[in-house]
Amino acid sequence: MTDTGNRLVDGYALVVFDLDGVIYLIDRPIPGAVEAVARLHGEGRAVAYATNNASRRAGDVADLLTGMGVQARPDEVLTAAVAAAQLLGERLPAGAPVLVVGAEALRSEIRAVGLTPVSSADESPAAVIQGYGPKVGWADLAEAAVAVRGGATWIATNTDRTLPSGRGPLPGNGALVAALATALDREPDEVVGKPAPELFATAARRAGEGRTLVVGDRLDTDIEGANRAGLDSLLVLTGVSDVPELLAAPSQQRPTYVSWDLTGLFDPAEVVRVPAAGADNGGWHVVAGTDGWELSGSGRPLDALAALCAVAWGRGLDGRPRSASPEAAKALESLGLAS
Repeated sequence: MTDTGNRLVDGYALVVFDLDGVIYLIDRPIPGAVEAVARLHGEGRAVAYATNNASRRAGDVADLLTGMGVQARPDEVLTAAVAAAQLLGERLPAGAPVLVVGAEALRSEIRAVGLTPVSSADESPAAVIQGYGPKVGWADLAEAAVAVRGGATWIATNTDRTLPSGRGPLPGNGALVAALATALDREPDEVVGKPAPELFATAARRAGEGRTLVVGDRLDTDIEGANRAGLDSLLVLTGVSDVPELLAAPSQQRPTYVSWDLTGLFDPAEVVRVPAAGADNGGWHVVAGTDGWELSGSGRPLDALAALCAVAWGRGLDGRPRSASPEAAKALESLGLAS
């Protein structure tokens, strides 16, 4: 549970949601997401959406959400495409050519800041901006490689390795950035989206003196980005990152809270602060020895998770814990840790 037993959301002036894996999965809302956002709006709470997906403009994202039944305005949407385009708009002279690797939405953002999107290295681009696009192919990467070798600045909107889908994780912009990095034997000059802190820092500035809570499904982008921005975070287990990944998370990718889904914002019984204060938590006990580690006791699976995080993070344990009771076996199964 939360420290005070009160609703988690009551401690924050602004809730910033990641989108894919938190609010929706590809083109359908995740169960409970529409109701959760409506409840926040009904209580007069500030909401924002931060996404690394550079294939849609802010207005398009707001329209997509609205079409799913999620209330959203364009000014509530923060995208890595907008942030990356604004960065180049501040650094380059008006009208400067920028080679765009990505979707038409990214080209539109480049135009919106007064720069000229181009498609060929022969047009002497001052910069290359690379974002996710479902039609990005070898020819696009080849033009980018030539341009970067020719001296163009290389900006990536984000480096998400995968995108969630109904068929499992699929290659994301990070996979395409990695392909270009391999060809160039170097990394981008700058990555703008999560886990870089700017999207969340921009959102937090809107909250004024109030606290901001970041809600995400990925440890390597949402949670790390929140930590780098100095913000609390809630990991929901509806998207990419799962419990085994959480137990193995390095310090910069550890969330403040974990819940199964967005219900945890409102119900203290559906969220837990991690890690627990020690190996004992909510009726659970974790013991670690030379032959592995073991969970015993009974209670909420989320409390068991907090106790497991305390031991795994404190001692650097890996592998799956054993169960010492039928209740522990059920908890581990619900957490995706069954042997």
